[in-house]
Amino acid sequence: MRCSLKKALIIGITGQDGSYLAELLLDKGYEVHGLIRRASTFNTSRIDHLYRDRHEAGKNLTLHYGDLSDGSRLVSLIAELKPHEIYNLGAQSHVRVSFDEPEYTGDITGVGTTRVLEAVRLVSPESRFYQASSSEMFGATPPPQNEETPFYPRSPYGAAKVYSYWMTKNYREAYDLFAVNGILFNHESPRRGETFVTRKITRAAARIKAGLQSKLYLGNLDSVRDWGYTPEYVEGMWRMLQHDKPMDYVLATGYAATIRDFLTHSFEALDLNWEEFVEFDPRYLRPTEVDALIGDASLAERELGWKAKTMTPDLARIMVEADVQALRHEGSHWIDTPKFV
Repeated sequence: MRCSLKKALIIGITGQDGSYLAELLLDKGYEVHGLIRRASTFNTSRIDHLYRDRHEAGKNLTLHYGDLSDGSRLVSLIAELKPHEIYNLGAQSHVRVSFDEPEYTGDITGVGTTRVLEAVRLVSPESRFYQASSSEMFGATPPPQNEETPFYPRSPYGAAKVYSYWMTKNYREAYDLFAVNGILFNHESPRRGETFVTRKITRAAARIKAGLQSKLYLGNLDSVRDWGYTPEYVEGMWRMLQHDKPMDYVLATGYAATIRDFLTHSFEALDLNWEEFVEFDPRYLRPTEVDALIGDASLAERELGWKAKTMTPDLARIMVEADVQALRHEGSHWIDTPKFV
């Protein structure tokens, strides 16, 4: 389904979610704008295949410098663009790192959301706003978790996301903004950062098979997670902003798997036994662990017609196959094409 030319601003466009969302919106005929941080090295590898020179005809993707720490820049950019839709996907998003950088995590992942909401309130209250909330907000609360489940975050990252969730809800109710929280459970892909456990596993499996790596060091293997496929989840984000009424939704598969399970699926895809290569490293343990996150996305299915299709075994296979391809193209730019099982 293509749209008449709508304008969207994606904060966090260079990340995993942002790159797939940009692809989706461009395919739907949107004019897409992305907020990126200035860096001395290029940090746009996930969206390089989407970008065209500003002098080319038909250019529908524009990048702007800015940061969630700079409220004045957010105000000026949103005032200039007046986007129909704003997706706040930007964050310090690594849970383990949030214990090392709690203040920075709170400022960017938490207060950064308030800066965007305040900019929307001041200069573009007609914009529809999506906040990337997280299953990490549930933390120690037993599964299954849905929109009514109490929050009990177990990390600075989770606590910052809870703050952002409630600020989004408060701005919706106080100022009548179309502002929604997407409470997304773990969603992975070949574009996941290499320090996140799923990608760390699939990349290691591909490198071990190729003879480029001999060991993989991990922490807790017993954590239970609900892993889905990111291209499906960005479709859910978009659907939330097309609904008649602003509401908060859980997106999840409902399929429970441990990190051991993910290891098994990943290594078996290459005819390997993970137990021969994996060793324990206590440095990867969190000070407070989250034992189990398993989502119930019934509301999203009823209201949005959204349902996850790709479960953990197929997700692991997709990621391993992509990492094998990436090794074959090492030294040149390669990006995955989304697959649906």
